[in-house]
Amino acid sequence: MANVMDTLRERGFIKQTVYEDELYDLLGKESVPFYIGFDPTADSLHVGHFMQLVAMKHMQDAGHRPIILIGGGTAMVGDPSGRTDMRAMMTKETIAHHVECFKKQMSKFVRFEGENAAIVVNNADWLLNLNYIDFLRDIGVHFSVNKMLTAECFKSRMERGLSFLEFNYMLMQAYDFLVLHQRYGCSLELGGDDQWSNILAGADLIRRKEKKPAYAMTFQLLTTSEGKKMGKTQKGAVWLDENKTSPYEFYQYWRNTADADVERCFMLLTFVPVAEVKELCAHQDERMNAAKERLAFELTKAVHGEEAAELARSQARAAFSGEGEMPEKVIPAEVNTVIGVLVATGLCKSNGEARRLLEQGGVTLGDEKATMETPLPDGDFILHKGKKVHIKVVRSI
Repeated sequence: MANVMDTLRERGFIKQTVYEDELYDLLGKESVPFYIGFDPTADSLHVGHFMQLVAMKHMQDAGHRPIILIGGGTAMVGDPSGRTDMRAMMTKETIAHHVECFKKQMSKFVRFEGENAAIVVNNADWLLNLNYIDFLRDIGVHFSVNKMLTAECFKSRMERGLSFLEFNYMLMQAYDFLVLHQRYGCSLELGGDDQWSNILAGADLIRRKEKKPAYAMTFQLLTTSEGKKMGKTQKGAVWLDENKTSPYEFYQYWRNTADADVERCFMLLTFVPVAEVKELCAHQDERMNAAKERLAFELTKAVHGEEAAELARSQARAAFSGEGEMPEKVIPAEVNTVIGVLVATGLCKSNGEARRLLEQGGVTLGDEKATMETPLPDGDFILHKGKKVHIKVVRSI
């Protein structure tokens, strides 16, 4: 079988590995059970998760078996990685609801039937009923506190304070890897590079306790060329749930990708062949707009389906060139101010935000810049927020 590490490296996924030569040889010879963990801290996956799902599909297509670990147990503690404060803890009921939402979304991207079918497991099944003394004697003995304190996920929290509750997180994630190794023969954990210390701890635990090979591989984080995390807007995260981020908003987010980031997004988030990506992104001029449109279409199709992607593309073209159908927002008939329209359509969260936007000249009605005193047109009208948001406003009867 083809070696998936070549594919992942060519597309720019791989950041760090351990025992790399051994792992490369293993992935080229046999089907390897691997896992990626997802914390159920919301009722939807977001763009950051999507990159992990793409990597999972590359692995599965190359003949390896995905194990999707839902962190129903670890979510009750909270991962300190990349955080400056302690995460609020959730109830068991909330976590269970989020787990069900995740399963439904993931089924669009990985196969749960047939050869090397993916499975979903929840670490609550083995973490919530642990005997703490037995856990410390069996697992804790393999961890050096001195070494743990050098991990980046802990170092960044030392000045603000790190609770002992969170300090346990690395042991629990390592234990997850051990359990999956014992139950399913899992020998590889994948994840974002901010998880490197935790993933490495699991591989090390298996090698120490089981005297068997285990491997770790992390991926580049999804950031812009300036190092900023992607998948965030002024409204918050870019979700895969259409009720949180509409297909049109999702499409527009990727259509507005900076020129310098288009090729990287193609490589990490789509399955467009590398040669075709290089051709699409070869010219850093107005021809890049066609590449951005293709990127937005491919991602929207993958997440929301081809029909939704076609509609979103048509709406976007209508907003910029008058072609196709523009997205509509319905407002109550009694709304009679520009501020009211901005709030009623959800383009602004409050009257204050709407007022500031108008004062900055960021709103256009039809072809005219709007102020707080601008009268609303009779009937339906076109509203532009900045250069990237364009909607048709429809009054309810």
